[in-house]
Amino acid sequence: MALSKEEKLEIIKKFGKGEKDSGTTEVQIALLTAEINRLTGHFEAHKKDHASRRGLMQMVGKRRRLLDYLASKNIEKYRSIIKELNIRK
Repeated sequence: MALSKEEKLEIIKKFGKGEKDSGTTEVQIALLTAEINRLTGHFEAHKKDHASRRGLMQMVGKRRRLLDYLASKNIEKYRSIIKELNIRK
């Protein structure tokens, strides 16, 4: 199951510029990270769910591309979001 509406709103408020700001790079990275963390727990119980694993790999790749873009545009925001979301790099 995907993130609930309340969880998404909380993440958008924390990382966005306003309540309706879901398009900025920081918010997209935070939402992808929350979904990746949720799916990682799913795979501990369902080891043979390869279809969902493919989706997880696509999300990880998209987050990586967004992080690379953010690093090229604003290195300070990149460093702060890496530290805040505890993404290793």
